[in-house]
Amino acid sequence: MFAEGTHAETYELGLSIRKEVLGAEHVERSLARSSEFARPIQEYVTEFCWGGIWSRDGLEHAERSLVNIGILTALNRSHELGVHVRGAIRNGVTVKQVQEVLLQSAMYVGAPAALESFRVAEKVLRAELGDEAVDGVAADGVAADGRPA
Repeated sequence: MFAEGTHAETYELGLSIRKEVLGAEHVERSLARSSEFARPIQEYVTEFCWGGIWSRDGLEHAERSLVNIGILTALNRSHELGVHVRGAIRNGVTVKQVQEVLLQSAMYVGAPAALESFRVAEKVLRAELGDEAVDGVAADGVAADGRPA
C-alpha cells in the first residue's frame, strides 16, 4: 500500500509535502494554471507521487530530491529537473551534491543529457543561491567562504 487513509487524506498529505518541497507559491500556481483537461494529472501527481511516495519512510526528502535529479537527467526532462533542483535546495541539498549527482548520471546516461542538466541546474542554483554559491564550489566540496558547497 502506498499510503494509509482515504484518497482525500493522501491528496492533502501530498499537497502539504509538495508545497514544503517545491514552495507553496509554485504549487498553487501550477494548480491554478491547470486546465480541466490537465487537472487529473495534477491530482494524480499530488496524491500518488507526493502523498503516496514522498511520504514514505526510508528516504529523507533530500535523498529523494537527489534520486529525482538523476532520473530527470536520464529522461532529459529539463523543466522538471529545474523544479526538482529548486526543491532539492529547499530540502538542504548542497550545490556539491547536485554537481556529484549530475556527474554520476553522466557516466550512465551520457554526456549530452548531463551537459543539459548541468546548464539547467546551474541556472536554477544561481537564481536561488547566487553566483558565489555556484562559483565557489571547489573539488573538496567547500565553498570559497568555508561553507559546505
